[in-house]
Amino acid sequence: MFNLEPLKRKKMKLKISRTNIQSRLTHQRNKQTSEESLLQEVCQILQNSGKSDEAILKSLQEENSEVSNEFIFDELESDRIYHIDQIYKICVDYRLRFLDSRYFKSTLPSEALQKIKALEKTHQTELKGFKILAPSKLFKLENADDPLLFAPIGNDYYYLIHKWGNDLHPLRKMMMWPFKSLENLIVLLLAVSFLLALMVPEGLFSQHQTTTEFLMIFFFMFKWVAGLAIFYGFKKGKNFNTEIWNSKFYNA
Repeated sequence: MFNLEPLKRKKMKLKISRTNIQSRLTHQRNKQTSEESLLQEVCQILQNSGKSDEAILKSLQEENSEVSNEFIFDELESDRIYHIDQIYKICVDYRLRFLDSRYFKSTLPSEALQKIKALEKTHQTELKGFKILAPSKLFKLENADDPLLFAPIGNDYYYLIHKWGNDLHPLRKMMMWPFKSLENLIVLLLAVSFLLALMVPEGLFSQHQTTTEFLMIFFFMFKWVAGLAIFYGFKKGKNFNTEIWNSKFYNA
């Protein structure tokens, strides 16, 4: 008799870890800029530029115009500062949205409120202009997994206040790759059409299939797959990640 217990233990170890969007955002920032240059720019921005829970929640629901907060530079944590370009890249890769906090329909945890009050006390200011980065399903969009709460610093820089919830599915980036742009979608449709064309039995139309016949089958498969994709896109009002990352509309 074979002992299957070691195989079972090995199978249990093959678990894919979930994606921590904060760590991916930090990785993207570190690829683009150094900590020293980041702090120098934020210092220049700040040089130029104790509430109740109810008051904080009210400010989170207010309409946010382009605002900046007067942080004390020496009290900022450099690993919590992100530029809009890094946020945009993560939104496009993982099909997330970066919107005003007033659109957020889930309940903010008490830890987030406590961190806002602690920041306001430390920096002796009243924070405003809150933004949240999260999947679309977590927003009350006009027409919901890993939210990050930000406050604007100025000049398209944002300060991460709090992260909560579960990490994203480990395969989310791969699953959302076709929706990044039209070019990505076309590549996927071509690949699916090619595989479907290969699955057509060789003797279905003629005894010996020629290259020309295969290309014709591939062409018709592509028209069929592309037609389904276009129909689904129009029916569901879907758009590409590059277009929806900061859109407040559901059908965007």
